[in-house]
Amino acid sequence: MTHAPLHSVTPLWRSDPLSRLLGEPVWLKMDCFQPVASFKLRGMGRLCSIEAQNGARRVYTSSGGNAGYAIAYACRELKLSATVVVPRTTSEMMRERIRDLGADVVEHGDSWDDAHEHALGLSEDDAAAYVHPFDHPVIWDGHASVIEEAAKQGPRPGVVVASVGGGGLLCGILEGMHRVGWADVPVVAVETEGAASFKAAADAGEPVTLPEIRSLAITLGARRIAPKLLEWKQRHEIRHWLATDRQAVDGCKRFLDDHRVLVEPSCGAALAALYERVDLVRGRGPVLVEVCGGAGASLELLRQWDARA
Repeated sequence: MTHAPLHSVTPLWRSDPLSRLLGEPVWLKMDCFQPVASFKLRGMGRLCSIEAQNGARRVYTSSGGNAGYAIAYACRELKLSATVVVPRTTSEMMRERIRDLGADVVEHGDSWDDAHEHALGLSEDDAAAYVHPFDHPVIWDGHASVIEEAAKQGPRPGVVVASVGGGGLLCGILEGMHRVGWADVPVVAVETEGAASFKAAADAGEPVTLPEIRSLAITLGARRIAPKLLEWKQRHEIRHWLATDRQAVDGCKRFLDDHRVLVEPSCGAALAALYERVDLVRGRGPVLVEVCGGAGASLELLRQWDARA
């Protein structure tokens, strides 16, 4: 049985405030409007559907929040059981949102990497599947739909801007760009200081494991990227920009003021590249920004992030 896609087609907005700021058109791919408030449902939904077709009755995953929430949603729709292992840094609000969708929540470790190892051990059951939150070809295929949609909705961009955590989103974006004929369009990959595992890997020429995550943008907090992203680095022009936590949080605040939409610092980091008018995003014509969203955002948490940043 083939399941219909679980994700929604999200709107592409032209941002008047950001277009005025940069002096060129800025287009926002509003994945914050997915049913789970982030892009994650594109890949998670596709992989969970395939696991269900293959006979899985329970899905295990590890997540700082957004992937787990997307998997909990997908499993509810597919009538699968789900267990999400989260690190201690995942907020109680995010845990409750995952539980409200019927999934079990288990805490383990100080970072996503710790939760990942624990979830792998729990999933050793013939009737269970482990769904990786970012390192799987089916996930990249699902995330590629971001670009396939944007190519039908708006103009060809001169540059694409996206946040990077473990690399699943960016692998999908790059796959989609090559499908639609945007192979010559550069990408600005944005990470936060203290969670820059892609920049570390690019500098070393191989995947590097960060000793720890030191950033408020915990949903970008994979200490080691998907190796596939380094392969893409050899095929496509990818430029790096690091945001401070202060810049990421300010990106959330300014975006809320400009567009009446609340996002996480992991998304605010990409938006900060525009608000800071960095040279990498200017002078190339239309800018396409993946507004990846984040279910773990609230006004109270934004106040806390603002105080801590």
